[in-house]
Amino acid sequence: MPREVRERQMMDAAVLTFGRRGYQAASMDEIAELAGVSKPLVYLYLHSKEELFTACIRRESEALLRVVAGAVEGDGPAEERLWAGVLAFFTHTAGHPDAWAVLSRQARAQGEPFATEAERMRDRIIAYVAELVAAAAQEPCDAEGIAQALVGAAESLANWANGRAGVSSGVSPERAAETLMGLVWRGLADLAPDLSKTLSTP
Repeated sequence: MPREVRERQMMDAAVLTFGRRGYQAASMDEIAELAGVSKPLVYLYLHSKEELFTACIRRESEALLRVVAGAVEGDGPAEERLWAGVLAFFTHTAGHPDAWAVLSRQARAQGEPFATEAERMRDRIIAYVAELVAAAAQEPCDAEGIAQALVGAAESLANWANGRAGVSSGVSPERAAETLMGLVWRGLADLAPDLSKTLSTP
């Protein structure tokens, strides 16, 4: 089997294990068994538990960023692109709950250097949102501050929507997105009146 495929299997197993058991409780034996490979092979390819965890954070960060960036790119109205980005965020985190647990809880809980890896992803998402808020606003506003608030609320809602490990909350990505945008809609609507039309018919 090509190394690329083997490595992907190991990373998939590691994300699931770290996401459900936590970094400290996860073992390389468990990851190797789940991936269907020997523990020495995991060490040969990914070197250590710390490096494996870092690689998982980077891979899942890039995957989430690709989805959000793909949703907001284009020449459409900024408010529609903002809605698309929010919905894409919740759809991806709902579809990859273990990856989201790694990014939102495990990486930050373990401190450095893992927290910095997750923070880089967060900063890039905030930059996307700030750009869209500034473009949608029809008067000057603190776009970065609004983006910080939006992203922070989105993270909390994603944790709520994903429920506990193995226990579904029953909250759909659409409901999570509508909840977030409904929460901030009045303040944003004062800056961007067209946003009301977007939020009423997402």
